[in-house]
Amino acid sequence: MFREMRRNKQLISTEDTAAVMNRCTNGTLACFGEGGYPYAVPLSYVYYKDKIYFHSAKAGHKIDAITKNPKVSFSVIDEDTIVSGEYTTYFRSVIAFGKARITEGEEMLEAFRALVEKYSGDQPEEAKHKEITGCTQAYIIAVDVEHITGKEAIEYVNAKK
Repeated sequence: MFREMRRNKQLISTEDTAAVMNRCTNGTLACFGEGGYPYAVPLSYVYYKDKIYFHSAKAGHKIDAITKNPKVSFSVIDEDTIVSGEYTTYFRSVIAFGKARITEGEEMLEAFRALVEKYSGDQPEEAKHKEITGCTQAYIIAVDVEHITGKEAIEYVNAKK
């Protein structure tokens, strides 16, 4: 169903892929947009229990696109170092494919807690709890990951050898 990576020597391990997802703070969600145009939007997220979670307004382009067709892709760039003299970049990135859905109940609260911890973990517990329980203006969206791969520049691969 999903293509194998053409340059499989550049494939990073499952553990390293998860580490990239946990380390990065923003990514790009791509979905089917209106009028046959793709729609890609940068957003903050958390990778939690092998799923990607993010918040969304209850109305707008993103939620409309996800509601019409839940198939999405999500990408993050962990590193992108320009190496001018080699006419290239040394990079590390991840791309995931899955289906997006609106969370509910305990999953929604747990995912919201994970988001709050990632981005505001240094705030007092009371303030974090108030933020989580008081938010009724947004959805927490889950992407149930069906396929995920990480890739890095061949120069990183060769340096490890």
